[in-house]
Amino acid sequence: MKLYGIKNCDTAKKARKWLDEHGIDHEFHDFRKDGLDDTLLSNWETAIGWDALINRRGTTWRKLPEEVRDTISAQSAHDIMLDNPSIIKRPVVEYEGGVSVGFNASEWATRFSTT
Repeated sequence: MKLYGIKNCDTAKKARKWLDEHGIDHEFHDFRKDGLDDTLLSNWETAIGWDALINRRGTTWRKLPEEVRDTISAQSAHDIMLDNPSIIKRPVVEYEGGVSVGFNASEWATRFSTT
């Protein structure tokens, strides 16, 4: 399992703590430190859709010009995410069987149950 996010993101911290507490091995990839490439982002977009990846509640989204926010498309979203990975909803998790975005302890308990 690989968890993608930003080291100082509270949600990513909660997700990492939850995985540790449940003894689930994972690797952490920090967007800011380790980067984000076109192929990886394209794979996520195929798996869960570009719209699910955009964090519309964050500062990065709010800082975009209104015209950009109002006319966002698959291609413009892709380019924005590559240029500003902090706009991606976190964490993104690649696991055997799929890709998910966000953290919800009860959903994760069902999805990642080790029993």
